[in-house]
Amino acid sequence: MNILLTGATGYIGRRFLTELLGDNSVRLRLFVRNARKIRDDLGDRVQIFAGNTLDPESIRKGLEGIDVAYYLIHSMGAGADFESLDRSSARNFLEACIENKVKRIIYLGGLGRKDTASKHLRSRLETGEILSSRPAGIQTVWLRAGVIIGSGSASFEMIRHLVQKLPVMITPRWVRTQTQPIGISDVLEYLSQAKDVQVKGNITVDIGAEKLSFRDMLLGAACVMGLKRTIIPVPVLSPRLSSYWLKLMTPVPFSIAKALVQGLKSETTVQNDNARRYFPRIQPHSYEESFRRALAEIERDQVVSRWCDSSAQRTCDIEGRERLESAVYRETVSSDFGAVPAKSVFAVVESIGGPSGWFTYDWLWRLRGFIDILFAGPGLSRGRRDPYRLRIGDALDFWKVVDLRPDKRLLLVNQMKVPGRAWLEFTVEGTRLTVTAHYYPKGLWGRLYWLLTKPLHKLVFPDIVRGIIGKARLSQGLSIRPSQKA
Repeated sequence: MNILLTGATGYIGRRFLTELLGDNSVRLRLFVRNARKIRDDLGDRVQIFAGNTLDPESIRKGLEGIDVAYYLIHSMGAGADFESLDRSSARNFLEACIENKVKRIIYLGGLGRKDTASKHLRSRLETGEILSSRPAGIQTVWLRAGVIIGSGSASFEMIRHLVQKLPVMITPRWVRTQTQPIGISDVLEYLSQAKDVQVKGNITVDIGAEKLSFRDMLLGAACVMGLKRTIIPVPVLSPRLSSYWLKLMTPVPFSIAKALVQGLKSETTVQNDNARRYFPRIQPHSYEESFRRALAEIERDQVVSRWCDSSAQRTCDIEGRERLESAVYRETVSSDFGAVPAKSVFAVVESIGGPSGWFTYDWLWRLRGFIDILFAGPGLSRGRRDPYRLRIGDALDFWKVVDLRPDKRLLLVNQMKVPGRAWLEFTVEGTRLTVTAHYYPKGLWGRLYWLLTKPLHKLVFPDIVRGIIGKARLSQGLSIRPSQKA
């Protein structure tokens, strides 16, 4: 079976890619916007086709010779016109599938009804309707899920942070709205079986575990984590105010928090029994079991993907590498690390940020992150997916990895709210570690911002270099003091 997987660098797609790689009965092609976000070691196991579903010609070429096509794409967070982008993308995909005589489209959308759905959920429903609109030309299996519980999912991270941080939660009254959450492992199992399910014509399959309110989910998470929490619903919290509160207390950015809040106002429950009818072997795990599994993945450092992997989000995109040369200001610190192996130095470079922090002046980074959150930026709350390893596209506090060359170079693009564009570059050449801050100011405010922060750079960047080399020396049991040249 020749399979095309779209969205392979997103939250669901990355995990499902791993599932498909273990299936010897399929030949896999990935259709991605940015091929650099795909692991290098997959080159001989999959076909990688770089394109965009908004470009009809590229998607037509990408679908040549395909039997089953997975559509795991949405434009949430892409801007005010996300609904029209979703419609155009779905139409292009449908027409290209029919033209290439693809046998089946498998789409993962959301539960709910259009008459009560939020804008983002309504767009998901419209996408499903478009992909199912030509039953004479192609069969569509439309899976519909509610809140997905898995390590790194936006819903899971929101619930986890709220429960961990707030012994008493003042919540809107609509936390009593009913939904049917489902664990990520169950979602992947439905996606996997959907390519082989024997059925005639289009089917819509609603999937979910037990029916719960958002209040039940918060209390269930508290039970799993061994915490006692009190929830007090009040009538005065508007969706916008709730979104700002979520932004302040969780790593989820305002745009996603707002979409989640709006989605929670409408009921998202299973409307048919097709999951039991066509997928009888799948028995969804309970909400608490799925939450427990997600926590275990975090504890074992086995988080495969996160909500901020998607390239449709501004806080998730990896644009910026090509504009590095346009930087107007630069701050460079370099040091010789002597007898320390370069590999050990770069290993420390890859581990900075997140729980490891930023060495002596970590409090300055935390303060800057808090200020960023007040201005609706990501702050430091996103942390990092893995405490030791990075990949292109990973979030790293308020940075994003745009280039990674093992043992040689790490380039981060800044995603804080700043009047300009900023990058932080780490390079290892010979026995020297160099850290360079690049900044392209936007107007007068951008230049003033650089001048005001320059004294802090004189403290922070030399400290990072010293910290990295010192930690690498300790890991090797060396006591050679590195010379420094700024």
